[in-house]
Amino acid sequence: QVQLVESGGGLVQPGGSLRLSCAASGSIFSINAMNWYRQAPGEEREWVATITSGGYTAYVDSVKGRFTISRDNAKNTVYLQMNSLKPEDTAVYYCNANLRSRDNAWGQGTQVTVSS
Repeated sequence: QVQLVESGGGLVQPGGSLRLSCAASGSIFSINAMNWYRQAPGEEREWVATITSGGYTAYVDSVKGRFTISRDNAKNTVYLQMNSLKPEDTAVYYCNANLRSRDNAWGQGTQVTVSS
């Protein structure tokens, strides 16, 4: 019903920046909020950021001041601007949508690697 496709990942040096995109399609009206999660190798998936349909944003403490979640409603796209990247930010980043049905939709993930 809702499909999410992430893009924008890649290899960057510490201190660099990336902007991730998540394009939503399908039953867009059913989305209450969109989120970014990340999962590093051997670790559990971690919530990173949220933006609600009302525009409220929230972040995990470790990325506050460095990451910004935003949306372009006309394009049905949510973004994660990542600045001052650190090696510990290395992970697969997943887009997630909270649906009115109380289900969730997930993207396929995009790899972010921060390394010298």
